[in-house]
Amino acid sequence: MEAFMTKRSVIKHQVREGVLDSEQFLHDAKVRRLPPQSHNRNGWSPYPSNDDRDQAYLKTLKPKSEGQTELMDAVDAHNLVLALGPAGTGKTYLAVAKAVEALEAGKVGRIVLSRPAVEAGESIGFLPGDMEDKLAPYLRPLYDALSDRLSMKRVKALMAEGLIEIAPIGYMRGRTLNNAFIVVDEAQNCTYVQLKMLLTRLGWHSTMVVTGDPQQSDLLPGVSGLSDISERVETVPGIAVVRLAERDIVRHPLVASMIGVL
Repeated sequence: MEAFMTKRSVIKHQVREGVLDSEQFLHDAKVRRLPPQSHNRNGWSPYPSNDDRDQAYLKTLKPKSEGQTELMDAVDAHNLVLALGPAGTGKTYLAVAKAVEALEAGKVGRIVLSRPAVEAGESIGFLPGDMEDKLAPYLRPLYDALSDRLSMKRVKALMAEGLIEIAPIGYMRGRTLNNAFIVVDEAQNCTYVQLKMLLTRLGWHSTMVVTGDPQQSDLLPGVSGLSDISERVETVPGIAVVRLAERDIVRHPLVASMIGVL
């Protein structure tokens, strides 16, 4: 035991002096030198680099159904796409993800996200705060999709620079959106006049994706203009209308089962 302690003491002294060599290691010693490759960039390090942490947000975007594949291909090939389908088919997520992809690749200069401020059959009354605070509950799904593709810190920075804009439909009239990727979400809660106004906001070097479920409108029966608009523009060259179905639902399996009976 005394001899072992003496050897341990010698090792500790050599470590302090910086003269410890791998040939002097003892099988029962607890002190080990890190492998030589640990100093390389690709080797092990107790301090993960910032690049590694940032890469966590660069998720590969892959379709999970034939309908999603059709939607992604349509966004790549057309400047105006209408995506219609039931809840859980990934319409909003794919649209926002393609918008982020286009912005990161430098294909567009900004992202414009818009949706109607309509309650789901329940009046929540007056909300405190300024315009952004009042609209936050309505626009939350768009924030969620953005934060899943980018870090929330990056989202806030891009919004502060004006590269990402989230606005209600009521503030879109009179604008011309050039060099932008526009996503109009929950379009089933827009009237025919509102959708006509939104579609004509499309400017040069821009892409617009309109998403909605005609079967889940919170407006009075016959007021929603999504179905009528989609049928009218479906024959226009350069415009794609993608109709997703129950087989494209990627949420919990019960969602697809409920959609079929509700």
